[in-house]
Amino acid sequence: MSASSFVSDMTFQDRLDVLVGTDMRSGGPTVAPDPVNQPMIRHWAAAFEDDNPVYTDVEFAAASRFGGIVAPPLMLQTWTMGTPMITGIRERGGAPQPSNDRGPLTVFDEAGFIGTLASNSEFEINRYLRIGEVVSAATVIESISPEKTTRIGRGHFVTWITTYSVEDGEVVGTQRFRILKFIPGSAA
Repeated sequence: MSASSFVSDMTFQDRLDVLVGTDMRSGGPTVAPDPVNQPMIRHWAAAFEDDNPVYTDVEFAAASRFGGIVAPPLMLQTWTMGTPMITGIRERGGAPQPSNDRGPLTVFDEAGFIGTLASNSEFEINRYLRIGEVVSAATVIESISPEKTTRIGRGHFVTWITTYSVEDGEVVGTQRFRILKFIPGSAA
């Protein structure tokens, strides 16, 4: 049996089940464009009006249990985000970067599940990041639900997990992110 006939013999749910454990990026982990740094921490703390001195006060942070400046824990995801390219973002469906990588979720679009709704996100922080550390993120599909009927349409909940590490491979945190891929206009 050829590979193409094998794929055509698979049900849609079989095709989804094969995606579980798949890397979301064909190029491997995303490496932060910049190391953890004070200016970004300062801007984050200001934007969220978080005046915790371990983020911005060198003397206070040095005397704290951390022994120096640390990044706010929920900044974890921001270190590996690339700079968005605004031009063409609408045509890319809101994707911040152009990509030739069709990615594993293309199977949904091809089957008419073109709507995407973020459902929830959970972080588990192992430790605070320190100035100068370079973060990388590896993301794999953790699970895909059977088809569900929701108020906005029929769809599948897709959950992926991103593991954040520093240069020596130490895992500093994880993020579980869930979306609903649905068929617009298919609500009962």
